[in-house]
This record gives sequence, structure tokens and C-alpha cells, in this order.
Amino acid sequence: MAKRKVRRRARKILGADPTALVWCELARPIPAPPEQVHRAAGSKRLTPGRHWLLYAGAVLFFFVVIPMMLIDKLGDRLERRPAAPPAPHPRHEPDPASTSTPGSESADAATSPRPPAPGRDRRGRRRPGDPAHGLFDGDWERTAGRLLLHWYGHSPNPQRLVMLTGDGICVAASPRRRLSPTTAGDFHAVARFSPAEARIEAEAGQPRGFATFALHFPDGSWLELGRLAGPDDADHFLRTVST
Repeated sequence: MAKRKVRRRARKILGADPTALVWCELARPIPAPPEQVHRAAGSKRLTPGRHWLLYAGAVLFFFVVIPMMLIDKLGDRLERRPAAPPAPHPRHEPDPASTSTPGSESADAATSPRPPAPGRDRRGRRRPGDPAHGLFDGDWERTAGRLLLHWYGHSPNPQRLVMLTGDGICVAASPRRRLSPTTAGDFHAVARFSPAEARIEAEAGQPRGFATFALHFPDGSWLELGRLAGPDDADHFLRTVST
């Protein structure tokens, strides 16, 4: 369940208790928009900001932990290394070129990896042709596309709090790079939609950890959100929007 200070902050923003709320993120990374579209939107960032502790942990891991592991493994190998056996007498080996058969070259060519067919990956699967990667409808000029262009401009945090009321949908975010924004009490509204401006579609009973829902807008655009935080809040939210 959401923390009490989160619910108090939500009540202050909305003026009433929300019908349902859930912390979520974009279901997938934002694809690169056309350069002129990105520039016209103010060239806002398209990736989330990370807390400095994450960078410090990465530096510590790569420059301290990994070298220590490699040194320890090298020491174990040197301790287990057996004594070198006596060198064997040299023996004449036939030239591979002289022993090759006429069909060997064709056999090697048949077993060598072939380049993938056009439109397919190395495993033979068809490459997806969706430039939006299933995140939204793909039109940057519509509501969902414009919302994505300013997504991380409102806050560097990837997580958003979606709140439902009788007056519509409110999307809020914490303005700081927090390690745990779901417990923050300083979030503010970054987008509001009336019932006529947006609706949510979702399926109830989705497996926890994999559930998603979509924001649909009157112009036909849509945006998929996932990575729902808080199992109880997520279940209640999905039940509310699916009824």
C-alpha cells in the first residue's frame, strides 16, 4: 500500500481522496523522435536521470570488486597449476592442404554461418517494424507523442503516480532524483485529463510484475505504462479501471 504521506499529498493535490492510485513507469524506453520534432519540443531529455549513488556503486563495482575477483581467481589457478610434463618428441604431421578432399571446401562452406535473410535476425525471426516499439501509437504530433516528448522534462525520475478521481486522471511525479520516489511526499501534478480527454484501458487479473495499462486519447493516440509498484495498489487500480 502507498505510504500515508503519499496519500496525504495526493489528497492535497486532488482536493479529495483518489479512487485508485498506483506508481508506474513507461513500459519501454522512449524511442528516438525525428530531430525536427524533438527540437520543436524544446529538446527535452528522453531518458531518466539516475541518482548519484547508482553511479558511485557502478564505479566501485568495476574498479574495486571486479579487479579483486580477477586477482583471486588468478591466484587459485596458479595454486592448482600442475607441474609441466616432459616435452614429447617431435612428430611429423601431414600437411592439411595435401590431405584435403575436393568436397571438403564445399562442406565447410555449407556448415559456415550464413548472413541473415533481409528483414530477419540471426535466429530467423522477423524483426519488428514498429518504430515506436509498442510504447505508443507512433505519432509524435498527437497527445501521447507530445506527452512523451516532455515526460522526463517534468521530472528525471522514471516513476509516475497515476491517480483516478471522479473528475478524471492526474499524473504526478517527484521532482528529484530519488532512489525510492514511491515513498516521497513532494510529488506534484504534471498532467491532468478530464474523462473526455483520456481514459484508461487494462485487463484485470494480469500477473503481478508484468501488468500494464494504456492511456487512450480522443485523437486515437495511446501510451502504455507498466512496472506497477505496490501489489495491493496495482491490483486495486486494475480492478477499478477494468470495471
